[in-house]
Amino acid sequence: MGYVTSPLLNFTVIVLIIFGGIGYEVIMELYLGIRQRLLNKKAVFNFSLHFKLVTSTTLFLLLIGTLAFFQTEYNNPLTLQPLSLSERLLAAFFQSVTTRTAGFNTLDTAGMTTAALFITIALMFIGASPGSTGGGIKTTTSRLLISCTTAALQGRDEIICYKRQIPVSLIIKAIGVAVGSLLVVIISTTLITLSDQGQNFNFIRIFFEAVSAFATVGLSTGITAELSLPSKIVLIGTMYIGRVGILLLMAAIRGTPEPQAIRYPEENLLVG
Repeated sequence: MGYVTSPLLNFTVIVLIIFGGIGYEVIMELYLGIRQRLLNKKAVFNFSLHFKLVTSTTLFLLLIGTLAFFQTEYNNPLTLQPLSLSERLLAAFFQSVTTRTAGFNTLDTAGMTTAALFITIALMFIGASPGSTGGGIKTTTSRLLISCTTAALQGRDEIICYKRQIPVSLIIKAIGVAVGSLLVVIISTTLITLSDQGQNFNFIRIFFEAVSAFATVGLSTGITAELSLPSKIVLIGTMYIGRVGILLLMAAIRGTPEPQAIRYPEENLLVG
């Protein structure tokens, strides 16, 4: 927080966070694309669908997060108000970057508005990208869910991203990750709330702790040390599940599923 106005430190950490959050596969593909472009300017490097989804979703989240924090904290005397316009933009951008994987903070998280805390929770839940050092449900999962919603609104039966059709198995996996992760966060938040009823903690702060633990972000509003022992154990378990991954953990518990020899008939039902 003492370096909130330092461009050198902020941008150095920002670059490290972004590269740590986009995943090793994306970094290697970016390197190969730049390398081929430098060696042969006429050559065209075809980036994979994974690369396109990760980079476009990451850029979108960074931009939206920056604008959201800038708007919600602009007049907050505990965060952005004492800073100049350029420093406010820098601090808002840093906050947008750090919420999805790193856990560093140049602003006082405890002093942020409820709206900013909820925005932080949403960004933490989405998290980084597959194959990275970050947690959350991942950028590709959230992008597939948005694409599924768009397809449903348009009345389409297939999910198309960058002129590529997404397999149904991948869509089911994305839904499973999102629903399973949401259940973990809900259960964790409920258990902490029940364990610390006498502390009168603000609900948004408890929810913040649970999502931060699941996404292995490391941000806190400052109540972690005041939580009871059972609540801290719940947070430890939530961090473990978030780091291992909900689907991988369930697969390890249930074992390898046996192939199904029976195929059942389809039947429609009302949804929504």
